[in-house]
Order: sequence, then structure tokens, then C-alpha cells
Amino acid sequence: AQGQIVVWDPAPAYLAHIGKLVDVEPIKEAGLHILVEPMWGNGIGWFPRILGGSKTQVTEIHNVRHPLFPEMKRPEPIPPNVDVALQKTVELGADVCLIMDGDADRMGIGDENGVFVNQLQVYALLAYYYLEVRGERGAIVKTISTTSMLEKLGEIYGVPVYQTGVGFKYVGPKVLETDAMIGGEESGGYAFRGSVPERDGILGNLYFLDLMVQTGKTPSQLLTCLYEKLGASYYYDRIDTRFPPEKRPEAQARLDAARPETLAGVRVTDVVTLDGYKYVLEDGGWLLIRFSGTEPIIRVYCETTDESKVQPLLEEGLRLAGLA
Repeated sequence: AQGQIVVWDPAPAYLAHIGKLVDVEPIKEAGLHILVEPMWGNGIGWFPRILGGSKTQVTEIHNVRHPLFPEMKRPEPIPPNVDVALQKTVELGADVCLIMDGDADRMGIGDENGVFVNQLQVYALLAYYYLEVRGERGAIVKTISTTSMLEKLGEIYGVPVYQTGVGFKYVGPKVLETDAMIGGEESGGYAFRGSVPERDGILGNLYFLDLMVQTGKTPSQLLTCLYEKLGASYYYDRIDTRFPPEKRPEAQARLDAARPETLAGVRVTDVVTLDGYKYVLEDGGWLLIRFSGTEPIIRVYCETTDESKVQPLLEEGLRLAGLA
């Protein structure tokens, strides 16, 4: 009736939905020890509820509501915010650390050695899971700022890969348009076929557990397996620099005029200006310079198969943007 508050619990319908997407029984019987980092937020309680009362043990930390998010700078699933969770993974001898941001739509992974698995690696592993373990086929949708490992997987398995601007306002529509099996972005948000075309950190982490169980491999072994499939290891880093909005036109003009033939000694084969300035390199790597759409920040990202090129590429990006 009008004027009344109706209390609605979406949990039963959500649990029934994800139960149709991933079989949790093998995960429950696997005898894993899982550390869960819900970052004081919406991810609290889900994994004990889904996997509790089984051979698999779930340990949660930071599992009460706390608006100040202690022991982290902010509830974003990347270092240094995950350092406490990674350390706890080692202390407890856990098999994996499942990380969610404060509203549980983004995810991250810590391996069995307490080493952070970055979101580009996680995205490639989830795509590998869909293609190799589940045997599914369909489009992959990715933002311009995430991994080129996806294009390589697309070549290997014969599936199309579509690139969008940064943000799920671009990813979601493309997922619907292409009936993609997976869509995602560099910040750790992934959407999956059969669910809503939006990010879901709980479902993503369940899929990662299923990948571990179905292959019998630890997170570090899975990454090694992925790199063997791709024929190379991939290295990524990003630098965020505060940047006054009034200087943006000058920086854009500088980048518009830039036509580098090489970066860090590697030939530039293409420049993509879909969202920022992405320099595609001959060796399969890339450098991206873009202005944040939500903060007064300019971001410089790179990915390469040559670890020694990471810092030189980032320095080249700062120089192109007039920041070095």
C-alpha cells in the first residue's frame, strides 16, 4: 500500500540464479581453505553462506560494516588495499584469497603464496576458463585499457574480441549486442553470459574457484598454464598522476600532435583513440594515456611481454603527456 516500506530480500533469488551458472558442490567437496576479503562491504557473508558446512573452509576478514574502511586506503581490490589479506593468506596457509571491493561488483585474486594476481591476469584466466574448461564459445568484450592476452586467446580459440571505451556503460551494451560470453574492464569488473550485463564480483570469484577445482591447479599454476598457452608472459603496470582540468586542452593538443615511431625501442604499429591515446607496439605490447572520466587524474598504462620494458614504457607515456 502507498506510504508503506516493503522489505525485500533478493538473496534467495540470487543464490538460485548463480546455482544454475556454476555447480558449487565440487567446490564444497574440494577441501580448499579460502580466505575472503570483502572489504567491510556488500561481499560479507556470501561465501560462508554458499560454501559453508562442507569440506572446504572459508575464512573471512574485514567482515563487519565499517564506513571508514580500516587497514586500507580505499575499498578498491588492488594493492596496497589488499596487503593485509595477502599477508593473512600466507599466515593461514590458505589456497587462494578471494577479494571483492566495497560493493562486491569488482574482484581480485591473491595466490597461495600471497602474491597479488592483477585484474588483467584474472580476466585472461576467466576467459581461458570459459574457453578451455567450460568449452564455451562466443565474443569477448574488453575495454581499451585491459589485456591484449584476450586478443591472443581469441586467435587461439577462434572467437571475436571487441574493444570499447573505459566503463561498463560501454561494455554492457556491447555484451548485449554481441551475446558475449564474457565482458570486462581493467579495474576488475566482469560480466558473464547468462547473468545480467553488469559486474559481479561474487560470481566471478565462484568461477575462479571452479577453475581451480576443475583443473586441480593452484592460482600460480594456473597463471603458468595460461602463459604456456599464450606462448609468453605478460607484464602490466599503471601510473596515476593528479592533473588540473584546466591543463587538459594543452595536454590533449600535445598528444594529438605526437607521432612516435618507437616507444622504449619498440616500433609503434597503430594508434587507437577510442578512449585516450593507445599506442600498439610491434611486439604485442601497448601503452595507453587517458584522462580519467571521474577524477582530475591522467592515467598511463602499459602491458608488454618484456618485463624490462615496463618502466621505460611508462616513462615514455609520462613524457608524451608532458609530465616528465
